[in-house]
Amino acid sequence: MTLLDPRGIRVLLCDADDCLFGSETHAFVASTEVTNRFLEEIGAPDRYAPEELRRLAAGRNFRAVATALAERHAITPDPDALERWVAEERERVVTHLAEVLDPDARVTGSLTRLGSRFGLAVVSSSALERLEACFAAAGLDDLFPHAVRFSAEDSLPVPASKPDPAVYAFAAAHLGIEPAACLAVEDSVSGVRSAVAARIPVAGNLLFVPEEERDERRRALMEAGAAVVTGSWTELEGLLAA
Repeated sequence: MTLLDPRGIRVLLCDADDCLFGSETHAFVASTEVTNRFLEEIGAPDRYAPEELRRLAAGRNFRAVATALAERHAITPDPDALERWVAEERERVVTHLAEVLDPDARVTGSLTRLGSRFGLAVVSSSALERLEACFAAAGLDDLFPHAVRFSAEDSLPVPASKPDPAVYAFAAAHLGIEPAACLAVEDSVSGVRSAVAARIPVAGNLLFVPEEERDERRRALMEAGAAVVTGSWTELEGLLAA
């Protein structure tokens, strides 16, 4: 049994990283090196391995994660210095993702069919520059043109990050659609919380979640407010056709 009623849905608001393409593991290879140098510069003792940082930071952008890691030690980063680190991390990650991502038929097939029935947009904590590189590498440019890409980092008057609901509220308002007529598709707890806080129903998608983490992630997404959690875009496509 599911709490998802597809009859009133008009637009799918899709998270990007580890939802439309398997980017998070690759991204944290590049991001962790920058994160550790940032922590060294501000005098914080913590250091992270890529997998450790991925689990800690999933669904949030570098600015939010760096600020939170600093606050653990009662450190407030200099705003100008933080922006310099944000720009460096973005450049490193974008370059790496553009090299390693490829089109994935498990995504493009279902989304092409879903796009014939629903509007498609992307709602992400990642910067637009990163999204542009990922969509080009993953073959998703035609499904998600620039006009329907919404970034908590770049689209809002003040940069934010999920679980802040601002980017979901902004996307729905910009598209001129009521939140109840949207369906967010998310893989992370922070993403689900962001959409729920914006009054948008959510479907979890575990396609790119490692197999050994799926049971725990499924429970966490449901507890965060997801109406349903699916294992793939194909499964979600079937639910929306019911």
